[in-house]
Amino acid sequence: MNNETKDVMHNIFRHYLDEMPLIAILRGITPDQCESVVEALFAAGLRIVEVPLNSPEPLESIERIAARFGDSMLIGAGTVLTVEQVGQVGDHGGRLIVSPNTNTEVIEAAVSAQMVSIPGAATPSEAFTAIAAGANAIKVFPAEMISPQILTSWRSVIPNTVALLPVGGIDGNNMTDYWQAGADGFGLGSALYKAGRSLGDVSANATKFAWTVSAAKKP
Repeated sequence: MNNETKDVMHNIFRHYLDEMPLIAILRGITPDQCESVVEALFAAGLRIVEVPLNSPEPLESIERIAARFGDSMLIGAGTVLTVEQVGQVGDHGGRLIVSPNTNTEVIEAAVSAQMVSIPGAATPSEAFTAIAAGANAIKVFPAEMISPQILTSWRSVIPNTVALLPVGGIDGNNMTDYWQAGADGFGLGSALYKAGRSLGDVSANATKFAWTVSAAKKP
């Protein structure tokens, strides 16, 4: 893929991240639930959604969500571990590949398929390996082990053009600290959505987190 196409995908990602710097992680969601849940997230302002591949029938959920919201949101998969899975997600309309680890083959496959790549990294060395492979952003994971103070050190050496997105244990109590340390956004899992949680509760959680991150962004 040429640099112009890479820039287009990066700009699409940054557009959605700038609009609302939250990624909804819908682990455990089912195809029957996915559209109503994403509709609630969209109404709250969220624009980036990942369906982890260890959810029930994840590719069907991705296909349904992408068909309905793909023109106004960035939709894709999480817990992507293999090159084969990257292709499967693309075949079902996904444009986002999120992984818990730094696998350069997965990153390169996503970039070659004109998809946004957000691999996980737990050290600056892993982050720079991911960046060299073409990653659009870094999933700082698990954030429970990477304090805001540590993230400040990361941010001092990692280019500002690469978004740092803490994931794991993120909630309304620590979001502002991470933002001030240099985070560009957050992945929200069980604090936002759990299998079996009511649609009303998911909507309320999404609204709360949207307000919290908007407040954290203010100078």
